[in-house]
Amino acid sequence: MTAPPSNKILLTRQDLPRLGLNLSPSTLLRLEAAGQFPKRVRIGAHSVAWLATEIHEHIAKLAAEREAGL
Repeated sequence: MTAPPSNKILLTRQDLPRLGLNLSPSTLLRLEAAGQFPKRVRIGAHSVAWLATEIHEHIAKLAAEREAGL
């Protein structure tokens, strides 16, 4: 059995702290609106998630900015 493509994996709010992203729901909304965090995907009437690839790219970007001294 092969693993699903990583661009199809979704991360919920509960998954984000395990990746070091301890952000409140209001902070996530503000960062998304400002284009500083990946946009959410609606997965139900009251549920949202994010594409894992976009979250990992965001974390890599933060690390690169840190290395560049930004």
